[in-house]
Amino acid sequence: MSAPSVLAFVRAALPPPPARVLEVGAGDGELAAALADAGYDVVAIDPAYDGEAVVFPVALLELDEPPASFDAAVAVVSLHHVEPLEPSCAHLGKLVRPGGALVVDEFDVVAFDERAATWLRARRRELGREGPDHIGAMIADVRGHLHPVERIRAALSPAFELGACAPGPYLHRWDLGPALQSPEEEAIAAGELPAVGARFTGVRR
Repeated sequence: MSAPSVLAFVRAALPPPPARVLEVGAGDGELAAALADAGYDVVAIDPAYDGEAVVFPVALLELDEPPASFDAAVAVVSLHHVEPLEPSCAHLGKLVRPGGALVVDEFDVVAFDERAATWLRARRRELGREGPDHIGAMIADVRGHLHPVERIRAALSPAFELGACAPGPYLHRWDLGPALQSPEEEAIAAGELPAVGARFTGVRR
């Protein structure tokens, strides 16, 4: 999660606690812990998780919970990895009650172009970290194995009424750190960088 703005975005879209919330792709459980501290009843899942926090190492499609048992679902930079996407999103729709909230924070892989990749590589090298030698290969790799936002929205739309997609900064969250959020935002405002972050919310039909 890292950025305080992520928690603020999620909290603003959720119903008040003690709503039952499903977090898809919970990573290290940082966001789930923050929501639990705020009084939410959180079920956090991530098939790649192998730590000690209360995150269940299960894929979304395999989550065995009663239909309509969650008041909301949250997915922070995770749905682009989910496989198989369409059946998993359909299952997510079954898990959230009618009228329940959906909160999505994503990486827009289609917007990730040469400008974005070059900026990311330069910032990584400034921090003494390795960056790719070939920008084109990096872009092709990202676009080749991550789901684009429009496909994610199409997979969710049968079950959820989706709001507009709001673009924003994301590159600073890619192992760079919050100090680079403002420089990224300034570069976006100046037209030097695309906004590769994408946030939207939805309501279960």
